[in-house]
Amino acid sequence: MTQKESTGHVASDNSTSEIQVEVAYARPDEQVIVPLTVPAGTTVFEAAQRSGITEKFPEIELGSAKMGIFGKTVPKPQERALENGERVEIYRPLIADPKEVRRRRAEKAKAARG
Repeated sequence: MTQKESTGHVASDNSTSEIQVEVAYARPDEQVIVPLTVPAGTTVFEAAQRSGITEKFPEIELGSAKMGIFGKTVPKPQERALENGERVEIYRPLIADPKEVRRRRAEKAKAARG
């Protein structure tokens, strides 16, 4: 094996030991996406911790916050390992029950028509 081949092989090994991910959080007035390079095997929860997002948004309680990847909720963020290119999303708690909001909207629309 030549020196060039050997160097190329080492570089490919390094690229698999770290992955690129993003951590996202949004409020109605502000959205932030934090790009991160993390070790392979990093969990959803660990990426959220490493992002430092709670420094910018101290209202986030990572221990109880719902999290997902590209819009799909992850039931156990402390166990789900990330893959290269994934985006962790930290969800805000719901202020109102969506079913109740839809019901009220339907009643209002019905009253406006009748």
